[in-house]
Amino acid sequence: MNSFTPNGLIVAHHGISVEVLFENGVRRMVRVKRSSGHVVGDSVAVTGEVLKRQERRTELRRRDARGGVHLVAANLDVLGIVVAPLSPGGFVDRAIVAARSADLQPFLVVNKCDLEGTDQLLAELNKLYSSSVPIFPISAIKHAGLAPLQEYFSKGHRGAFVGTTGVGKSSLLNALCPDIDLKVGSVSEYKNMGRHTTTVSTLHALSGGGELVDTPGFRDFGLVDISVEELAEYFPGFEDHRDAACKFRNCRHRTEPGCAVLQFVEQGKIAAERYATYMEILGEVEGLQAAARSRDWKN
Repeated sequence: MNSFTPNGLIVAHHGISVEVLFENGVRRMVRVKRSSGHVVGDSVAVTGEVLKRQERRTELRRRDARGGVHLVAANLDVLGIVVAPLSPGGFVDRAIVAARSADLQPFLVVNKCDLEGTDQLLAELNKLYSSSVPIFPISAIKHAGLAPLQEYFSKGHRGAFVGTTGVGKSSLLNALCPDIDLKVGSVSEYKNMGRHTTTVSTLHALSGGGELVDTPGFRDFGLVDISVEELAEYFPGFEDHRDAACKFRNCRHRTEPGCAVLQFVEQGKIAAERYATYMEILGEVEGLQAAARSRDWKN
C-alpha cells in the first residue's frame, strides 16, 4: 500500500467527482459520492481514490426556499454580496448576517452600474451599508471599477460571490478571471435579469492575488443555525450603536425594557424601515429555532 498521502485543495465539484489541486501544481479528478459532503475550498489528504478532509476554518451555508440546507464553500475569509438594479430585497441583510456568523468579512458589489437607475440604487446602498461593509460599484460588462475590487482581493483573500440569479456573477468572474471564460446567459426581458448558467462550483486564482469560488446562482439566502443573539449582534446598522448597551445581554430588541435599539428607533437614529426588516428576519430566526426544538423533542 502506498504510504505517501499528498495534500491538496478541492478546486471544482462536479457532483460525482471533484478536481483536486495538489501542492506540486498537479490536478487530478477523484470520484466521490454525491453525499460525501466535500465542497470547493476543502483541504484534503488524498490516498488513491480516498479523500480525507482536513479541519475547516470556516463554512458558508445557506437555506433554500424549501428549507433545504446547502454547504456553499469552505475555508473562505470574505463574502462578496452582488446586487444589481431590480434585485429582490432582503437578500443583502441575510447574506451579511450569514457571513458574519460564519466568521467571514462581507462586502457589497454593485454590478451593472452602466444601467439606468444604478445611481439611485448606489446612493441607497451607501446610506444603508457604508458604515457596515465595503462597497464596490462596478460594471463587469464594461470592465469599469474593477481595480479597487482587485486590490481588495490582492491582500490574499479567498472569497465567493453570492447573489440572486441575474445579477451578473458570471460576467464579474469573467472580468476578474479572463481565462476561465464562463458562459453567460442572455438577459431576459423580465426585470433585466439574466439566466444564471453556472452548474459546477469552481475555485479560481486571481492574477493579482487572492482566490474566488464560483457557485451556482440562487434566488434566496435563508439563514442556517443563526441564533437570535447572533442576529441582534450582526444585523447591519446596529453595530453603529454598540457603545450604548441594552439593559439585558440577551435583548432581542423587541419590547424589552432598557433596549438601546428601540430607543434609537424612537429617536430616529435607526430608520424605522431598517428596524422593520430586522423584525421580519427575527421572526424567521425564531420560527427556525422553534422548529428545531420541536424536531429535537420528537427525536
